[in-house]
Amino acid sequence: MQKEIHAKYLAEAVVLSGRDSDPARDHLAALRRLASERNISIMLGVAERGMDRGGHTLYCSRVFISGEAPTAGQILSVHRKLMPTYEERLSWGIGDGNGLVTHPLKEFSVGGLNCWENWLPLARATLYAAGETLHVMLWPGCYRLTHEITRFVATEGRLFVISASGLIRAEDLPADTPQREKMLGVEGENVFYDGGSCIAGPDGQWLIEPSVGKEKLLIANLDYQQVLRERQNMDPSGHYSRPDVFQLRVNRERQRLV
Repeated sequence: MQKEIHAKYLAEAVVLSGRDSDPARDHLAALRRLASERNISIMLGVAERGMDRGGHTLYCSRVFISGEAPTAGQILSVHRKLMPTYEERLSWGIGDGNGLVTHPLKEFSVGGLNCWENWLPLARATLYAAGETLHVMLWPGCYRLTHEITRFVATEGRLFVISASGLIRAEDLPADTPQREKMLGVEGENVFYDGGSCIAGPDGQWLIEPSVGKEKLLIANLDYQQVLRERQNMDPSGHYSRPDVFQLRVNRERQRLV
């Protein structure tokens, strides 16, 4: 049963453009074009088909598409989740540090992590040290995952945190989904993942509280001056760090077989 579901998942996974993939199979071409036309930077999570690893292993990947000239429409980084969680290891490969980077976005420096790796202190420390002032958390999603850590990381890093957390409802499973009836579980159950998208400010307070149980568009204006105000008494990679005592080494090489 798992093999049948996995084969379908693999066939529908996202192929990204780049040196190691076929440009004709760039599944994010429409999004990249939109980012360029509308000058909108996009960060999203995908199940990536690793064409640089033979094309039959999947990665939980964070993709950043630039919306600003001169790189508008380009994929600037792909971060593969460092460690799949629980049964995710049945379908996802182990990622690397290649995408542990930040990107300029207006006044901000934006970075992001996938799901539970947001709980990894050294992964967060790596992005803080890269100047991160806007952190994006990508979740599969539910309220119990986002409601505590979003504000915690905002307070720890003295930065804005956006948790983008998806919904999975019975109607989101197409009729041809393998083993669909077994996935539906308890009779009458409709919502399997209830969302929980939210935004917190550098003082740890909510800009938008977790949105639960329904799909909606969340919009907020982020004031960069708030980051500067909160960094007055706490800068985890600056004046409140001790590089003479603590040092972190990061391997950002993309892991390859050949």
